[in-house]
Amino acid sequence: MSIKQSELILNPDGSIYHLNLRPEHIAEHIIFVGDQDRVDKVTQHFDSIEFTTQKREFKTTTGIYKNKRVSVISTGIGPDNIDIVINELDALVNIDLETRIIKKIIHN
Repeated sequence: MSIKQSELILNPDGSIYHLNLRPEHIAEHIIFVGDQDRVDKVTQHFDSIEFTTQKREFKTTTGIYKNKRVSVISTGIGPDNIDIVINELDALVNIDLETRIIKKIIHN
C-alpha cells in the first residue's frame, strides 16, 4: 500500500518537502545543529563538500570528513522543527519516494 500524497509531501524535483533532500543527499553519519549558521561552522572543517541545500531554517551540507561521508543538518528552533527533521529523514531512509511504499527491513 502506498502512502498518500497528503501524508508524504514531495517537491516537484522529488525531494522531501521541508528538507529539500533526496535519499542520495544524506550520509549515514549525521550531525544536527540548531542554527543554520552553525552548518557552515562545522563543515568548514570538512575535506570536501559534495552537496548543500537550504529551505527556510533547514540547511544541509554533506561532504567528507577524515574519509567519512557526513551530513550536517540544522533543525531550527524548538521540538516541532526537530520532529519535522527526524520524520523527513525517516522517510528518506525507509520509504521509496517514487513508489511511496515502505521499504522492507532486512535483518542481519
